[in-house]
Amino acid sequence: MTGVVLDTNIVLDLWLFSDPLSEPLQQALDDGTLQWQATSAMREELARVLTYPHLLARLQKNGQLAEDVLTRYDAAVTWQPVAPKAPYVCKDADDQKFVDLAVTQQALLISKDAEVLALKNRLARLGVKVFSAYPARKDEVQALSSVSKV
Repeated sequence: MTGVVLDTNIVLDLWLFSDPLSEPLQQALDDGTLQWQATSAMREELARVLTYPHLLARLQKNGQLAEDVLTRYDAAVTWQPVAPKAPYVCKDADDQKFVDLAVTQQALLISKDAEVLALKNRLARLGVKVFSAYPARKDEVQALSSVSKV
């Protein structure tokens, strides 16, 4: 099983926007290919973001409540302690917690944040693969099996 750290924008794509590009990721989480790693700070960020007016409107449109999303989050993640600071610093301080945990857990990191993606090559030196979406092609997924294991 491969560990994965998901940035908040990816969680929103999965469960709020039902982005079709997120389907392979949801499948990998559902079938146990990936083990989602998270910290309480990541949950707190998701809870805060879910109060944004445009996201509240989306929740309402979907017939969802923020509490439902958070309950689903709680059930889906494997909780980890806050990770120590990684050797590389993200320019967006709000995203550092995702980088830190991915490095500590040697997990995949999935984010669409430009500042996180800018660290892709540096994090690769530490054994962390960074993606903007979970690969849909089988050969790409198989290549990940040689990456971190939880």
